[in-house]
Amino acid sequence: MSEIKQLQPQLVWKWFADICSIPHPSYHENELATFIVNWAKSKGLFAERDEAGNVLIRKPATKGMENKRGVILQAHVDMVPQKNEATVHDFQKDPIKAYIDGEWVTAEGTTLGADNGIGMASALAILESDVPHPDLEVLLTMSEETGMEGAVGLRPNWLTHDLMINLDTEENGEIYVGCAGGENANISLPFTTEANTFAHHYQFSLKGLRGGHSGCDIHKNRGNAIKMMVRFLAEFRCAHPEFDFTLSEIRGGTIRNAIPREAFASIAFNGDVAILEKAVADFTNTVASEYAATEENMEIALTKLDAVKDVFTPASARKIIDTLNVLPCGVMRQSDAVKDTVETSLSIGVLRMEGNAVVGTILIRSLIESGTVQIRAQLQSLMDLAGGEVKFSGYYPGWTPQPDSELLALTKQHYADVLGEAPAIKVIHAGLECGLLKKHYPNLEVVSIGPTIRNAHSPDEKVHIPAVATYWDVLTRLLANMADK
Repeated sequence: MSEIKQLQPQLVWKWFADICSIPHPSYHENELATFIVNWAKSKGLFAERDEAGNVLIRKPATKGMENKRGVILQAHVDMVPQKNEATVHDFQKDPIKAYIDGEWVTAEGTTLGADNGIGMASALAILESDVPHPDLEVLLTMSEETGMEGAVGLRPNWLTHDLMINLDTEENGEIYVGCAGGENANISLPFTTEANTFAHHYQFSLKGLRGGHSGCDIHKNRGNAIKMMVRFLAEFRCAHPEFDFTLSEIRGGTIRNAIPREAFASIAFNGDVAILEKAVADFTNTVASEYAATEENMEIALTKLDAVKDVFTPASARKIIDTLNVLPCGVMRQSDAVKDTVETSLSIGVLRMEGNAVVGTILIRSLIESGTVQIRAQLQSLMDLAGGEVKFSGYYPGWTPQPDSELLALTKQHYADVLGEAPAIKVIHAGLECGLLKKHYPNLEVVSIGPTIRNAHSPDEKVHIPAVATYWDVLTRLLANMADK
């Protein structure tokens, strides 16, 4: 951390190191939020929290900037808690162990939290610095990664400015002006059990996939561990209809908005163990070839287990395998309106057992409302056929672009000055809070910028050090050159 604090721009990296030192996964951000509020008050700044826990800090304009239009800087406090299975880490208690790796900052076996720790750090660095700026409001929202709950519960009439820079974008040289909306779909597939009379009990495990952000990375042909595991079970049953087997456990993934990297199925069976072993070896070779370009660290194993007392009835196991095998997942449609952008997708992020049901959490994303409606209907049809249930929750709207925005024109100008070329103007297939915040404040003009972050929502997350310097240059220039009121 001491080395990270010496990186440039130093105030940003100092704040990022402090943020990493205080645990702040979704729903457990209070300690960090309290630390920030106390710091702001110690500097004589207005700081308070609303009923949803969101933080608002106000700082008056620097000398000579009093007549410029005020600006909101917005980021979220929480981070996605993902770790490799072998990593010992308690996200509610342990600091993130960040370190420098060449031109990148990453973490030891866990998510780094650059999403959105770097955005938050830059906003706080502005508050602490003497860089020129107009009247500022810094809004830090809670539980963004779990359904944008802070933005949903934002206190009415709290913000006073109508320009907002969202700091949650993850690509240098790009300005985002729109994003997908989203909704959770929670499926439940009931099963019945019976006493275990099977001779063998083995665990099929799939690990080492890249995972990543289920919006930004959904089009990159990365494996979904849950779907890949179920594919094996379904293909094995098709190839060996005579093989008598069932399940005693099935699970995978840990969070709704990340592509799952690991999945496990406990298989009870009678028959020749060698048949199952060969099938696993053949399947491993097949998917290793298919995913050679994206999943070079994939590990598939078959491990002998102790016998269990109860197992799924074979009919229940078949129904669950079949349903999950045909469950849609991935890119459903590319946008015709926005070039090279996914329009609609869905991803199952978590699968687990609760009581006598296998439950899964799916995140639907779409740039258009009709895409969300279509996926809802598909999932409802599938659950009706399978005798399961689906419940939808946590809907949040997309963010519609404003191509004639003065703030966008100013951001393009200063980004081009820093880069030496025009920045890309994009719509992101991920959920930013901008759509929800504009629902509360319809007159907001919004842009979103940020430095290059790779593999967000996975333990391979990393942030590019030179890109942070570029992003800081753009942000400070932008604040120093706001239009007159």
